Amino acid sequence: MNQHIEIEFKNLLSEKEFRQLIEYFGASNFKTQKNHYFDTLGFSLKQQDSALRIREKNGRYELTLKQPATEGLLETNQDIPEETAFGFLKHNIFPDGEIRHLILECGIDPKDFACFGTLKTDRFEFPYKEGLLVLDHSSYLNQEDFELEYEVSDAKAGKKNFLTLLETLQIPVRETENKVKRFYRAKFQK
Repeated sequence: MNQHIEIEFKNLLSEKEFRQLIEYFGASNFKTQKNHYFDTLGFSLKQQDSALRIREKNGRYELTLKQPATEGLLETNQDIPEETAFGFLKHNIFPDGEIRHLILECGIDPKDFACFGTLKTDRFEFPYKEGLLVLDHSSYLNQEDFELEYEVSDAKAGKKNFLTLLETLQIPVRETENKVKRFYRAKFQK
């Protein structure tokens, strides 16, 4: 089992700001990934401020459960084979393993899960100061957005570095929900 605390800062960008950051950092070689989002029909995970996804990237599949932590989110990752991923995506067969046990500990029946859809992201990531800076162009449900993320291990220093970068590039700070929240908001506004 792979678990870690995820501390990240996010800021939605206009397409112009996104292009400005690409030029500023010389970003190239964006990699495509797909996030397939799961919950129960009654949104049992959402009610616990948690989220479940399969990330498809470079021919690999990773099941991820994100749960609230004292600081940031507790992220549990489990590599799964392609056939297991498709069994969950197409037939709601929840993969065996640690995440299944965590779901049961949350009081949720793994048989109740369904896939609500997919968000595709073209991503460029690179080390920046004491963290990882990420430029994302995401498309989902006939819309798209652009985002800057900064993943760090020290929240205080990370926030300072992130805000300084935005200020340097004259990009306004925008309150930004995570991708799964933006995806579900778009899905249910239809």
